[in-house]
Amino acid sequence: MNDPNSPRNARAETPPADHWQRWASAPVEPTALADNVVALPAATPPPLPATMDAQAGVPSDLLPSDAPYRVLVVEDDRAQALFAQSVLHGAGMEAVVVGDAESVQPAIHEHAPDLILMDLHLPGLDGMRLTAMIRQMPGMQMLPIVFLSGDPDPERQFEVLDSGADDYLSKPIRPRHLIAAVSNRIRRARAQAASASGERGGPLLNNPETGLPTRHHLLQQLAAALSHRDHGGVFFIEIASALGLRERYGYAAFERLMVQAGQRLAEAAQPYLLARLNDNSFLALARGIDEEQLDATAKTLREQLSARAFVIRDEESVHLRGVIGFAPLSPGFADVGSALEAIERTTLQARLLTAGVAGHVPHVEASSDEHLAMLDGQLELAYQPIVAVAGGGNAQYQVLLRLRQADGSVLTAGQVIPAAEAAGRIADLDQQVMDHALGLLDHYRHASPPLHLFVSQSLRTLARDAFADWLLESLQQRRLEGSALVIDVRLPDALIHTVTLQQFCARVATLGVRFCLSQFEPSAEANALLTQLPLAFVRMAARFSSSHANPQTRDEMRSAIEAAHRANLQIIGQQIEDPQAAAAMWVGGVDFIQGNMVQSAGSDLDFDFLNAVL
Repeated sequence: MNDPNSPRNARAETPPADHWQRWASAPVEPTALADNVVALPAATPPPLPATMDAQAGVPSDLLPSDAPYRVLVVEDDRAQALFAQSVLHGAGMEAVVVGDAESVQPAIHEHAPDLILMDLHLPGLDGMRLTAMIRQMPGMQMLPIVFLSGDPDPERQFEVLDSGADDYLSKPIRPRHLIAAVSNRIRRARAQAASASGERGGPLLNNPETGLPTRHHLLQQLAAALSHRDHGGVFFIEIASALGLRERYGYAAFERLMVQAGQRLAEAAQPYLLARLNDNSFLALARGIDEEQLDATAKTLREQLSARAFVIRDEESVHLRGVIGFAPLSPGFADVGSALEAIERTTLQARLLTAGVAGHVPHVEASSDEHLAMLDGQLELAYQPIVAVAGGGNAQYQVLLRLRQADGSVLTAGQVIPAAEAAGRIADLDQQVMDHALGLLDHYRHASPPLHLFVSQSLRTLARDAFADWLLESLQQRRLEGSALVIDVRLPDALIHTVTLQQFCARVATLGVRFCLSQFEPSAEANALLTQLPLAFVRMAARFSSSHANPQTRDEMRSAIEAAHRANLQIIGQQIEDPQAAAAMWVGGVDFIQGNMVQSAGSDLDFDFLNAVL
């Protein structure tokens, strides 16, 4: 067996000077288009249609799905540029190289790339600043940008992803790995564009890569079933341990695994429709099925998923597990969003059951009038300071939701949020809280020390494009510093909606908005989120506030804090009620604490951060 660390194998990672010629049909010298642009003939790429000019700048979403992939390589080192270009050409892609940041924008307009492959260190302007500039160009928010760099600093890699990049590949890189990473990114981007607009003027019914129905098509069918009051059922299928699988096997292998899982589930669901809903979940719609058979059908789907191992790479296989929530159609839902929320909540319940299957109970929806009545009150907010253990710093508060009812009683967030979710009002409630927080930031914009607010938001709210549009517009209209706003997301939500959260973060992080992962409990999947999401803070779960009384909990907390610090994140210890708990948090390495020992939540922003002594 070859040693992967042997000098022989190490040399294979770095191309010889004539490496590019191995993919050319004949030895051809590179043709200089300009001092900083190099083009190289590809090895018989698929021909373009006669009506399409390869240099005409045709947008990617208007290209047929079999058109050659277009890659813009931004690299000032000529040898590295030729290596990347030749590898991509060898895979049938079109690759154009530019050697400095100033040439990127004209090259984007001229060549309309499907993806930008960029070095981190460029003359004049580093790759992160260039990425931010590209994201501000019209229509470039979703263009895949992948960094290829030899910088070994993990903190720098985090900063790169935080700047708006989609992926970070380390040099040296195997040609096969580079091809897989680039082609998978482009394939998914084209499939998403095709689903949105359709290659022939309308949405596609089936994904061209997998053959499964598109998400758009299945949701249309679900809407039709709900409007016709059809009998049948809808199933939410979640693949377990998705983040761990992606961390272990890599992005390309994980994507292949999800494609295989989808095809097996689709075969088991026949003759009904099944589509991939997001990163690690699928949705099945069974119109006309006997609703008494929904539980048995869900169990069959789960059993078929795990019945046989999936081959993930040479001589290595993996068994997948899943949990399934389902709901009958006949009781009815107000709309598709309500149905998805219902079965998603049911799937959360299924994760706690040995059988891994749970059915939605329709009478819970029927009680929405009671939930709406509970929400009929006056919104009040309380604020609890988050204080640096070293003293000083910004004025930081967590915004806590309260609702005062007509009889004078006050409901906490733990009572209000479940009612809002059940009544389909969570997005409205979240937006009211956020609007109030933005108003406070506007009012105290000149305060010293500067005011920063931590605002909790539901993932169901963040998943709505309209909310992201509203938030960005509100920040810009008020001319607020985005860094003054920290959006709090719960760990259980982030684990399920990782891709949705990544997409939302990518949009609002352009204005400097930061994120905090709350209720943090260390695990393989939770630890993976520390580097997969553009976080700034981690708030430990409440149970760690008593770590001074339990050595095992104390060690667990210290290990989690060290992992977060390695990811360049700051740690908040919450529910600190006494000096012993504060001391344990201090020794454990937290950066901030909050709790009644510091100050109880109240209606005023009057804590003296500058003179606080803990």
